[in-house]
Amino acid sequence: MKLLPALLASMIAMLMTPAVSAHEYEALMKAKKYAEAEKAANAKLSTDANNAGALQVKAELILVEGKTDKLDDAAKYAEQCISAHPQLSECHETLGNVLGTKATAGSMFAAMSYAGKIRDAYLKAVELDPKNFSARSSLLQFYLLAPAIAGGGKSKAQNLVIETAKINSAAGNLLQANIDLKDEKFANAETSALSAIPGDIESLSRLQRGVLFNIGASYVQQKKFADAERMFGELQQRYPDKYQGAFGMGRSLQEQGKHKEAYSWFEKAQTLESNAAIYYRLAQCLQAMSDKPKAISYFEKALSYKPSLNKKMRADAEDQLKALKA
Repeated sequence: MKLLPALLASMIAMLMTPAVSAHEYEALMKAKKYAEAEKAANAKLSTDANNAGALQVKAELILVEGKTDKLDDAAKYAEQCISAHPQLSECHETLGNVLGTKATAGSMFAAMSYAGKIRDAYLKAVELDPKNFSARSSLLQFYLLAPAIAGGGKSKAQNLVIETAKINSAAGNLLQANIDLKDEKFANAETSALSAIPGDIESLSRLQRGVLFNIGASYVQQKKFADAERMFGELQQRYPDKYQGAFGMGRSLQEQGKHKEAYSWFEKAQTLESNAAIYYRLAQCLQAMSDKPKAISYFEKALSYKPSLNKKMRADAEDQLKALKA
């Protein structure tokens, strides 16, 4: 029972960079020009009330901006998308993402009550488009982390990997890497993740970045810093224009108390993509380096940035800011 919130939290993490289908608002979403994306979607819906891309982006915006008080609206957008376009995989995937977020925002009972609907939404998304790899990844996480009573199970996850590998070997390897990571078979996870060649499929590149980062983060948690930095180095070499490799290197160094070196890596990550977590880590380094004014500035940036920090990081940032200003 305790596993379901962890599952849904991991789904939300995937949403921090929009993972749903390509639509005309994708460039604006990637650039985090959320106000412009919403304005464009509203304009489209004013003349075409059932436009699939506009309905999807309206739901995505609520999720990515952390508007938990608007989750019922997000669900309505996803359900309207499905009603108007029942054969469109991305509409069902959007509903799965929305319901996952609703589940984490509610009680344990609410989480359990949504589980079947979340699973079914991803199953339908995969059925309608077998090459919807982001939906396959979400479904895998559900199977791995949801209790059997809620429809999860290791055997289901493994069967999904087998089915996926028949469609795309890289996708199969990346899903297998997630299973190996969950089982703490780190060498196997590395082999599977590093052997995958995503090609020009962005959803697979995103999955590879995610699993390589998670392997490195697991090593940091275990204080295996040399292994962590090796993984983050691989990540940076493969995706030099993405922030995850530099951010991971910063986290490993920060955990070792090497705040000045960590700060340099976080600065590099920030030049590649701004987000709340990077500002938060920069602030921590500055605080450790006794640069109080800049630490305050970065904690404030971290707290005001959208998408927001997770609850734990937000609470800590608020506490540190209060202490720095005392």
